[in-house]
Amino acid sequence: MSIQIENDVSTIDSTKEDSINNLFGLTSEVETEIKFCIKNNHKKRLLFLFDLLHPADQADMLERLSKDQLNNCLRLLSKRLDPETLVYLEDTVQEDVIKGIGPNAIAKALPELNTDDEVEILENLQEDQRDTIIKKLPKADRILVEEAFTYPENSAGRLMQREFLSFPEFWTVGQTIDHMRNKEFVEDENFYSIFIIDPGQRLLGVLSVSKLLSNKRSIRLKDIMNNNFQSVDVEIDQEEIALLFQQYALVDLAVTDKANRIIGVIIFDDIVDVINEEAEEDFFGLGGVSDGSIRTSIYKTLKDRFSWLSVNLVTAIIASMVIGLFQQEIEKIVALAVLMPIVASMGGNAGTQTVTVAVRALATRQLSYINLQRFVLRESWVGMFNGVLFAIFSSILAFLWFNDFQIAIIMSASMIINLLFAGILGTLIPLSLYKFKIDPAISSTVLLTTATDVIGFFTFLGLAAWVIL
Repeated sequence: MSIQIENDVSTIDSTKEDSINNLFGLTSEVETEIKFCIKNNHKKRLLFLFDLLHPADQADMLERLSKDQLNNCLRLLSKRLDPETLVYLEDTVQEDVIKGIGPNAIAKALPELNTDDEVEILENLQEDQRDTIIKKLPKADRILVEEAFTYPENSAGRLMQREFLSFPEFWTVGQTIDHMRNKEFVEDENFYSIFIIDPGQRLLGVLSVSKLLSNKRSIRLKDIMNNNFQSVDVEIDQEEIALLFQQYALVDLAVTDKANRIIGVIIFDDIVDVINEEAEEDFFGLGGVSDGSIRTSIYKTLKDRFSWLSVNLVTAIIASMVIGLFQQEIEKIVALAVLMPIVASMGGNAGTQTVTVAVRALATRQLSYINLQRFVLRESWVGMFNGVLFAIFSSILAFLWFNDFQIAIIMSASMIINLLFAGILGTLIPLSLYKFKIDPAISSTVLLTTATDVIGFFTFLGLAAWVIL
């Protein structure tokens, strides 16, 4: 299924060919020339250029094309795209490419990939489209893929690959190396560890390939294997797996069933994708955005963002109602209307900083009920000290601006109170949401902004009404 370059490339300028061969990755020059080939239907040249690119760069190139350009590109490639390119595509483009190639070509291409990559591609498709492709897969691949879909979404069972090396504990180093040399699939895969098992396929130990190769041929595997190893249950969530890889600097990880039988392995390159996905999810959640793709349709983008903007409108109305309680005071003293947004804005920004730290700490399991009190206390002190420092600056500003000592005192007092509450609420809001199994990355910012606005306005205007009026 990989792209095949035709022998006749005499039309290709030799100088250009040499310069392109010296390039690594997708450059602007290569991108421009590929688009030129697509526009002018230069099939030979397009195949040649794509063959120079790594599958990740091929995917990057396809993502930069418009829908019309993408369809023309797939037509010119004659459905001979490297199957591995599909793994690197973002979901929306991947779906378009699969539609352009067709289910029959996809069914022929998927067996060339690892089982984890097969599953990853298929789970992004619509259920009916997925079922159509699975039925066309070879029997061995179909069985493995169907079994993978029996496991929960985002679990180890979906993430693992079935290609791994396992050997009995009584085998010698020499036997193991000779057996690996005779395995056809070994030369096409990356293996970092071999797994030592008993007759029931239960995992006994792990042995790195480097340690295997550095021992004499007569040494038995049980004498050099690592008995203190990490493994995970097949149904464990991928976020927990990512934490294990980060915590113990793993390169691979065995996946076992309930009987401790090894059934798969997770490689670090798959976990890198998971870590990026989790980080993106938190990042977009804090911004109230569910999809960060620039290729998403206007309708879907509008639909996703409208809901959060509606929530923000409600919270803004709540804050405005607080301002409405002090309408007469604001009418009498114009300075209140000028200065009160500063207090609310500072509280919101300070609270967002704390929320960001708290959400990240929860996601990486750094924050628990054991160190909760210390974390809340720390953020409270930070809020207090920041409040004092900015109270000094803001009170000086207010005095120079309006030449009113009372306004300056009110400004400083409300700044301290709001930043203190921002620090406290910035920790308690995400922790409370997490306790009730609500994603703190999605909901924390909206609740915090409302709270700091209400507290800021109420404190500033309330003090003004009490002291001045």
